Amino acid sequence: FVVTDGSLTINKRSVTLTSASDSKVYDGTALTNDKVTVGGADGFADGEGAEYNVTGTQTNVGSSDNTFTYTLKKGTKADNYDIKTENGTLTVTPVTDKVTVTITGNTASEKYDGTEKTVTGYKVTNISNPLYKEGDFTFSGSAVAKGTNAGTYDMKLKPADFTNNNKNFSNVRFEIVDGSLTISPA
Repeated sequence: FVVTDGSLTINKRSVTLTSASDSKVYDGTALTNDKVTVGGADGFADGEGAEYNVTGTQTNVGSSDNTFTYTLKKGTKADNYDIKTENGTLTVTPVTDKVTVTITGNTASEKYDGTEKTVTGYKVTNISNPLYKEGDFTFSGSAVAKGTNAGTYDMKLKPADFTNNNKNFSNVRFEIVDGSLTISPA
């Protein structure tokens, strides 16, 4: 008798774990998506699988990986699987609706006395979107009105003096109520 021994080869199952992709318009809260899809040529065997901890998050405008980790369920042996992971993408886009910031220059009234009078500064009197804050823009002009003689002196504030620095808002408009100094005759 000539015996040729038989054999059985069990190949590893091919599994791809992919976290979800998602997107939204900026709203001040973190974008998350906890879904993980099981794919690949084979997937997990019946009754086996994994549990997922999805940690990806995106709050401000931009994109990032929807990162995650996994732990194989009890009875699922890593040696039986060829597991690949792929991260989805979380994307936050800017608010495109118009945001109006109303700037009101300070005013003052003085009586002429031969000395120079001055009024400075401005107030933010209204912002149409509560997510947009005073710290989201910068001022590069001069908020000053000054004069010596009787008359009215304007600050000459203009929208171009203000710059939006928050990338979460792409359509910010500055409306100006100019400040002034009024000197009345003695």
